[in-house]
Amino acid sequence: MARQLEDKVMLITGGASGIGRATALACAREGAKLIIADMQMEGGQHTVHLITEHGGEAIFVRTDVSQAVEVQALISKAVETYGKLDCAHNNAGIGGSSAHTVEYPEDMWHQVIAINLTGVWLCMKYELDQMLPQGGGAIVNTASVAGLVGYPGASAYVASKHGVVGLTKTAALEYAKQGLRVNCVCPGYIATPMTALGMNDPTRLARIIAREPIGRVGTPEEVAEVVVWLCSDAASFVTGHTMAVDGGYVAQ
Repeated sequence: MARQLEDKVMLITGGASGIGRATALACAREGAKLIIADMQMEGGQHTVHLITEHGGEAIFVRTDVSQAVEVQALISKAVETYGKLDCAHNNAGIGGSSAHTVEYPEDMWHQVIAINLTGVWLCMKYELDQMLPQGGGAIVNTASVAGLVGYPGASAYVASKHGVVGLTKTAALEYAKQGLRVNCVCPGYIATPMTALGMNDPTRLARIIAREPIGRVGTPEEVAEVVVWLCSDAASFVTGHTMAVDGGYVAQ
């Protein structure tokens, strides 16, 4: 049985843990060669180890996605190593502070926007530039249900994720005729290191689950399977789409 990403070269940012790592493992299982990018070297190298110990191919490149020169170098390394770039999952992101708009720290605002929004834009800019001469490619950006609805106390995060949704739709329209597809996933509450604080507080976790129609939180692997499909040829007529992976949260 043919694997969904056989011989594809795929870049994943934020691949040191959580959704990024789960996506990397799922894509490797489906035959992709991986470039793992993250600021966390130990976690990123461990993701590579998990892939290669099962016979997959992967490299790690330490990258700050908010810096254009580092993103350019990342794309160059991917092409230097594997000769092309077929797919990308722009997943790197941070949560930021929890404070209402008036009290939100200005320095944290700039940091969240730089990584979550500017970082996605920079990655798309250089990924698309590489994919255009190749005649095709698929990009999946990680937004959030916070890109679809508001959350009190998370102004920077919400603004950044709404921005990712907008960037996704715009790039999809700009490059659809050139064979490039751009979509985004909007995870709900997923059990990752970023959400560990809430997961470890039984009272808070109970409140979260009570708001989930499906009755539980999601797993990184459930998001990863959606990314695999969106990058595969099975999704060849899907572009500009915002896919909630949220247990029904935004359907309420």
